[in-house]
Amino acid sequence: MPEHIEVILRSITSFSLLLIGARILGKQTISQMTMFDFVAAISLGAISANLAFNTSIKAHHTIIALTIYVVIIFLIAIISLKSRKGRKILAGDPTIVIQTGKVLEGNMKKMRYTLDYLNQQLREKDVFNIEEVLFAIVETNGTLTVLKKPQFRNVTRQDLMITVMPEQKLPIELIMDGEIIKENLEQNNLSLSWLESELRKRKLTKHEVVYAVMAANGNMYVDTFRDDIHSPIDKE
Repeated sequence: MPEHIEVILRSITSFSLLLIGARILGKQTISQMTMFDFVAAISLGAISANLAFNTSIKAHHTIIALTIYVVIIFLIAIISLKSRKGRKILAGDPTIVIQTGKVLEGNMKKMRYTLDYLNQQLREKDVFNIEEVLFAIVETNGTLTVLKKPQFRNVTRQDLMITVMPEQKLPIELIMDGEIIKENLEQNNLSLSWLESELRKRKLTKHEVVYAVMAANGNMYVDTFRDDIHSPIDKE
């Protein structure tokens, strides 16, 4: 087999396996990366890269290595889920860097966390004066959680004794690209006949609809494939 064809096939295989592995491991690996996740991601990336272009390494060896890594990471994730002690060992604990308005230099030194970096993360939280902070905690994924002193917090409806509006539901997507989303109908106790009836009122069929959604207030928005057919939000 020509070498360039082999590289193409290996690259497709590498990408597919990495995507499957990421799906198995879940979204947390992407959105909330701990130190363990960071090490795992680098390792998976290195193995996948070697599978893609390093033709001196046998493909099945790298596939085995990649599979083993995914299994190990998955098992460790299960251990972390079921064991608090396991989570502490693998991900560590959140670290308090400001407590009751005082910077804890000792905790910062343990993490090699500088004041410059602390101020940078505070600015990202729209805090430009460190005196406004009551507590600041570095989470296990490296993000900073900030609790301001009471006098610097945003005013809420409760503070002003204003009646709190009732919670609204999320919009319910009913049709996407001409296909009815049956799961959403079932979860919200809506029938297929009801949806078809609503479309008939608008002289439409599901095949003409690119997108249909029911808003939190009960109104239904319908957008069609044909731009000359306009069906705005209509009340039930």
